[in-house]
Amino acid sequence: MHKKNIQSAGKSLKDADKALIMVHGRGADARDILGLASHFNVDKYALLAPEATNNTWYPYSFMANPEQNEPWLSSALNLLKDMVDDITAQGITAENIYFLGFSQGACLTLEFVTRHAQKFGGVAAFTGGLIGDKINLENYSGDFNDTPVFIGTGNPDPHVPLSRVHESVHILEEMNAKVFLQVHDGRPHTISPDEVEEANRVIFS
Repeated sequence: MHKKNIQSAGKSLKDADKALIMVHGRGADARDILGLASHFNVDKYALLAPEATNNTWYPYSFMANPEQNEPWLSSALNLLKDMVDDITAQGITAENIYFLGFSQGACLTLEFVTRHAQKFGGVAAFTGGLIGDKINLENYSGDFNDTPVFIGTGNPDPHVPLSRVHESVHILEEMNAKVFLQVHDGRPHTISPDEVEEANRVIFS
């Protein structure tokens, strides 16, 4: 399963008031996602990026039956939970823990925070949605208490249907997240400058 292979940058957890967990996409690695940090207003954050075994968090599409993606999916979610526990043990509260993910990493990030909804610092999900062939509401609990969540996506996107993005937004809003959605028609599977600007405005301001 996934090992606790965490790459870090920015301030140390002991010296930082805020922490950002950055989750890479399929085929990428921790250094790839950490390399995006220079585009965001996070110079005073502790930056932590877990690395997936074989560079993928789960083997099949996020829209597959979840059982097909086990035990890797549960292992990945447990790894994020361990990271949050480690950060809070260093004295950084959940309100000062932030998340950023791209593609498969965005899906994993949204799935994790919605299963553990509370007042986080903020969530930036670049092309992602909640995981499963259908959404299982029994997996989700808690109250985001106005946590800002930015979701950016292309339309159409080859991996993430817009319908699933809208479904995810609805659930997050029902759980009291403050969701900011950007949909870019014809945009390839990437992160656009507009999305970076909006994430900085609403999450990393």
